[in-house]
Amino acid sequence: MFKIKYIQNIESSLNYIELKNSYNNSYAKIFFNLGGSLQELVLNKKKIINGLHLLSYETSYSSAILFPFANRIKNGTYKFQEKTYKLELNQKDENNALHGLVYNKKFNIVKQKTSREFASITLNYTELEKQKGFPFRYSIILTYTLTMYSLKLDVTIKNEDLNSFPFNLGWHPYFCSSDLYNSFLTLKSNKKLSFDNNMIPVTIEDVTLKNDLQIKDKKFDDCYILCDKNVFFKNPDYSIVINSSSKENYLQLYTPNKTNSIAIEPMTGPSNSFNNKLGLQVLNSGETYNVSWSVKLITNNSVND
Repeated sequence: MFKIKYIQNIESSLNYIELKNSYNNSYAKIFFNLGGSLQELVLNKKKIINGLHLLSYETSYSSAILFPFANRIKNGTYKFQEKTYKLELNQKDENNALHGLVYNKKFNIVKQKTSREFASITLNYTELEKQKGFPFRYSIILTYTLTMYSLKLDVTIKNEDLNSFPFNLGWHPYFCSSDLYNSFLTLKSNKKLSFDNNMIPVTIEDVTLKNDLQIKDKKFDDCYILCDKNVFFKNPDYSIVINSSSKENYLQLYTPNKTNSIAIEPMTGPSNSFNNKLGLQVLNSGETYNVSWSVKLITNNSVND
């Protein structure tokens, strides 16, 4: 029922692994040359994620794993343990470092497994060189598991360096909708970050979210501090719940131009966390950190496994 295929393309950066359940036409496509990112997800014939078909990966970072920082670092500069570091600025118009250091890395396949209940693939990237602004060695392990009605992403970070380093983690998936105007989000939050013109958080505001949030024609680029680990997204095509295992949960919402999709980005810390310290964690030498995110299809008012 569950199978794993390796698909080669003329352009090697577009080689991918497909996890597939032929019984209900569910599948996931993971592009290991694009930072191990999930570029297509279909659950029970419902198209949930359709990254590369909608947006350029180079500009959208669709479904990218964001490590060692999510979103932006102001001026690419931060201080850690009394030392100042300067990252490469890959968002030069706003003078920021953006979306971490692994979104464009090549991940290697280290394990795969199929059964009657699931298919899973494990990918690994190990950084052994001291990169500008983040001179620490680390490994990042991604395990994608496809079941009948869900996709789970397990992320493990290991500090391979002799020194401690700061970090947070994020995931940047864009979710499809045939009618974004009549799509709804349900999330529990009483705090929201406000940003300056360069999308750097400046204050935390009180908010009240009591009802479903209809997307309508709103243009989102907002970050909420969540009170619950579940976020629900409902549109005319499907209903899903996005779950995080993290103790601290931040959610970035973003609607790109000219496409019927919305980025719903779970994060362990928000933009510029290396400086504002929100959600910032420190990983000591030899230690590991784990987080899991999942997308589950809802049918008949129940969440399927």
